[in-house]
Amino acid sequence: MSLLKSITGRYEKFSGTSENNKDEQLRTHYYKANFNQAFQSVEDLFKANPAARITSVSKEHGEISAELDGRIKGFLTATVITTKPFETAVDLHISSDKFSFAGINPALRQELVKIYEKLDKTLTFIGSGKYGNQ
Repeated sequence: MSLLKSITGRYEKFSGTSENNKDEQLRTHYYKANFNQAFQSVEDLFKANPAARITSVSKEHGEISAELDGRIKGFLTATVITTKPFETAVDLHISSDKFSFAGINPALRQELVKIYEKLDKTLTFIGSGKYGNQ
């Protein structure tokens, strides 16, 4: 069953980060920053990407959405949440209608990992996954 799930998982057209994701690289990232700093960093990251076009910014809900039109064509949403004073969590979700014979999910996953790597250089990374619940 696990083999079948890993094969069919390659063809899923959605990937996202979460607190308890089995993939350690796709666990929620926590940063030592207030909400405004983290939100602005995510927005600046999207603006700096020539393949991204911001479609929605909702500071009240902590969400920024963008259409991607580069190597990966899809829709990306970042959610920024304050968990403690000067501790903010960032989750990412990406989806695509593109079909690939090899499966699109690994490319979507890699896009999320790249975004986290860029955010880790901009903000002070303090942990991922269950770190925030300790």
